[in-house]
Order: sequence, then structure tokens, then C-alpha cells
Amino acid sequence: MSAHFQFTQLSSLPADVREQVMEFIAFLMERLTRLPEDPKERKLGLAKGLLEIPPDFDEPLEDMKPYME
Repeated sequence: MSAHFQFTQLSSLPADVREQVMEFIAFLMERLTRLPEDPKERKLGLAKGLLEIPPDFDEPLEDMKPYME
């Protein structure tokens, strides 16, 4: 896609939508320039013990039984 075509598309949008597009581009640019987290700083197991999955987790829900018959 040529730059001219992209500019034509952008300029044909209403002003409020163009503003939203520009804000989104700024968001993407900021995200690209952010430094990635150092994987060495991450600690595994920080949430260990905070969640418990009940033994009947995979069992069908009572509300869904009419649809499963």
C-alpha cells in the first residue's frame, strides 16, 4: 500500500475519527519503544496457592443440562 493511498484514506475520514487514528498510532509507537521486561526479574510461582480448581470443574453445569440432552 503506497503512502499516498494511505494518506488519501486517512484524510477522507471525519476529523474525530482521524484524531482517534492518530491517538492509536501514538499508542502503538509508545508500545514499540517501551523496553521489554527483563526475564531475570520475573519470579515464577508468585500466585501459587491463591487459586484452587474444584474437582468438579469439568462437570457439566446444571443450567446447561437441558441443552445437552
